Amino acid sequence: MEKIDNLQQKIVSLCKRRGFVYPGSEIYGGLANTYDYGPLGVLMMRNIQNLWWEHFITKRPEIYGLDTAVFMSPEVWIASGHTANFTEVLVDCKNCKQRTGAEKLIEAYFNEKGEEVVAGGKSAEELEKIIIDNKIPCPECGEFNWTKPRKFNNLFETHIGIVPENQSLNYLRGELAQGMFVNFKNVLDSQRPKLPFGLGQVGKVFRNEITKGNFIFRTLEFTLMEFEYFFNPKTRNWEDIFEYWKKEMNNWIISLGLSQDKLRWRVHTDEERAHYSKKTEDLDYEFAVGFKEMFGLAYRTDFDLKNHMEKSGSDLQYMDPETGEKFIPHVIEPTFGSSRIFLALLTQGYTEEEGRLVLKLNKRVAPYRVAVFPLVKNKEDLVNKAKEIYNSLLEKGFSVDWDDRGNIGKRYFAQDEIGTPYCITVDYQTLEDGTVTIRDRDTMTQERVSISDISSKI
Repeated sequence: MEKIDNLQQKIVSLCKRRGFVYPGSEIYGGLANTYDYGPLGVLMMRNIQNLWWEHFITKRPEIYGLDTAVFMSPEVWIASGHTANFTEVLVDCKNCKQRTGAEKLIEAYFNEKGEEVVAGGKSAEELEKIIIDNKIPCPECGEFNWTKPRKFNNLFETHIGIVPENQSLNYLRGELAQGMFVNFKNVLDSQRPKLPFGLGQVGKVFRNEITKGNFIFRTLEFTLMEFEYFFNPKTRNWEDIFEYWKKEMNNWIISLGLSQDKLRWRVHTDEERAHYSKKTEDLDYEFAVGFKEMFGLAYRTDFDLKNHMEKSGSDLQYMDPETGEKFIPHVIEPTFGSSRIFLALLTQGYTEEEGRLVLKLNKRVAPYRVAVFPLVKNKEDLVNKAKEIYNSLLEKGFSVDWDDRGNIGKRYFAQDEIGTPYCITVDYQTLEDGTVTIRDRDTMTQERVSISDISSKI
């Protein structure tokens, strides 16, 4: 455990030091479970989200993009079952007043012992019995002195209106899916899609969860990337569709650089599975703190559309253009957490070797594709030529860093730390024959390349 914690702390330190992730509201002492993405973190996160959108939305004409509002009618969350079922069981330590989720407390306790236990979906009474039977202590003070478990809804409550007596209760969205379900009829009317088809989006969601540590793995607000894939259950076998998307999800994340041997699929138990799901599987990744959920894949049947149809009175049926049959489609939902992908890629790429720290990130994910250096910064002709190359690469759409600080060796190592795949050095030979030195991050090999060939090389 010490080795694991050490790796996690090294990743946290690197993120703060090099501008990937900062603690939220740090100058005011911070706010637990909130983080801000710095200049490099924003670049890397944007790459992840763009690659997801390109692979799952742009390249699939049957999947349509949406961007729905964070605020929706509170009736949406009643119809979806979230006001009744989107809950967490909490316990408080009577000694130190530490509040924690009972499920997470139990799972963390057994993980420390090298045992894997899934506590999700169990009742407050069942969780209380596990805590008592195993005398699970408070992770903060070590005392065994808990309150009785009680349910707490994870939806963030807010109010709309500026006059107190006229304010109406509302919620920050706890998932993206409902925005897509309530727009199902709008898409049918405006786009005339044929089944099967999907609706996808990227956006912020908010969950008022009691979390403990693990950096950006679980936070109060985070960005999801997901889509709802609608189909006719009479003509398409849901299990075949489920397996198809399961394979696509797995292959996509491997294409970003994660190792297959650090991934595993886990089926949710009947107790753990969400109220809307007939089957759910998680794709877990072996983070520094062990195997944890990164993706989710759920078969939501017709639960959501059927409930919104009943509660709203709107006709959310699909009419088959060939047979004239009207029915409520079923849905399979792949869900991706962008911050967990971000953390998994940092964990996978973090490497200490040969006296250097290097982030071995896939070049499509790395914040910068290439860095450009003049050999020395006080030689105007070298600086001008390096700037010319730098600007040319920017104009071609590459993400490029400029560095003229210190000696070349220190610059190389600084770029290794942030995962830059290639470094270009402009030296005196460049002025003579129009070639530059390109250094590869992983192998540290260098080769001379014509300026005209840089784009194809990187």
